Amino acid sequence: MALRDRLGPQDATQSGEHDLAAAYRERLLAEVNVDELARLSPTQRRVRLERMLSRMLSLDGPVLTVRERGSLVQRIVDDAVGLGVLEPLLADESVTEIMVNGHRDVFVERRGRIERVPTRFASNDALLRVIDRIVSAVNRRVDESSPMVDARLPTGERVNVIIPPLALDGPTLTIRRFPAPYRLEQLVEREMLDERSAHLLGACVRARLNVIVSGGTGSGKTTFLNALSGLIPAHERIVTIEDAAELQLQQSHVVRLESRPPNVEGRGQVTIRDLMRNALRMRPDRIVVGEVRGGEALDMLQAMNTGHDGSLATVHANSALDALRRLETLASMSDVELPASTLRDQINAAVDVIVQLERGIDGGRRVVEVAVVDDAGRRDYELTPIMRFDAEVVSRTREVRGRFRTLPLPGRLVERLGAHGEPVGIAEGDAA
Repeated sequence: MALRDRLGPQDATQSGEHDLAAAYRERLLAEVNVDELARLSPTQRRVRLERMLSRMLSLDGPVLTVRERGSLVQRIVDDAVGLGVLEPLLADESVTEIMVNGHRDVFVERRGRIERVPTRFASNDALLRVIDRIVSAVNRRVDESSPMVDARLPTGERVNVIIPPLALDGPTLTIRRFPAPYRLEQLVEREMLDERSAHLLGACVRARLNVIVSGGTGSGKTTFLNALSGLIPAHERIVTIEDAAELQLQQSHVVRLESRPPNVEGRGQVTIRDLMRNALRMRPDRIVVGEVRGGEALDMLQAMNTGHDGSLATVHANSALDALRRLETLASMSDVELPASTLRDQINAAVDVIVQLERGIDGGRRVVEVAVVDDAGRRDYELTPIMRFDAEVVSRTREVRGRFRTLPLPGRLVERLGAHGEPVGIAEGDAA
């Protein structure tokens, strides 16, 4: 039986394209001067290889249309110096996440929805070459002894890799992209929140309230934190602390700190908590924590309570109340043993506002609640919602509709904002 008959027309075509690309890739690698290539910039390197390939195809290549030849050259060069078949997806601005489940299955997220794409790698070896190229660029390695790696592309995308034996169906690669930072008014235009809530949150940031952005995975926490940070006055010194650098602050006086995993010998690790402690010695006006996920929560709370007000952070939680309880759990993971009542006192005194985000069933990301933390001392947490999103799902299209409902503001919040010269635009009698 012919190969085309066994594979099907599309698979047979792809197999032929893979074979042709692999053959010319091997010829290219055999003829190129690697030392000379290493001295060129990435753009010059790509141009040099494209010229060499075009010459090879002109001399003895198969008969191809101009479009087919251009596509073949791009594919081979992408595989040689880039991320292979993923390069076109990385160039597509509508793609926010790329998920590779083995060499045959590639999915992307566009506008909050996941879809499968026809892109595929020639083999698991081809996928592993791309993975090695990514992790080696940040002095990491991935193999059976270290089968999980977090890394970051030079262009800022966050990368997670997990390979066999942990990944049973082949190497798995996840790339999360971060678009250009949005301003808060742009998020209003995208209906992530309403104009009044944006105005109020802007006043909270400028008045140096401590704000926690809470939500599930993929709910838009980093995007929203970026937008809030854009309201910090330009003259203030900002220190950002992240596991993998994702924030894109626009102010000029920003110090960016990123944690470091241990090397292959298990040494050299620098944790978020280490960075948090060091940041306190750097005379920050504001501390922005990309995500609180461990014992550093206690250090952050102590910083918020000792003069570093106006700090911003994100946390994984499903509601505003859950966010406070999760902070308590994370703070208890530190090496300092404190009673639960003491931790609760720290949180009540430190956190001023919780912004809860949610990703709807239609893929849309929205602020579903803004709540003010009432300083209740060591008692259980008390929250006063000041905005809620009343959602309605259209059963036929699964589209989420609704409205942002503004609630009365606590008098304490109005007084605090007023003391910082921040009018909140509320009518008389609106304050609770």
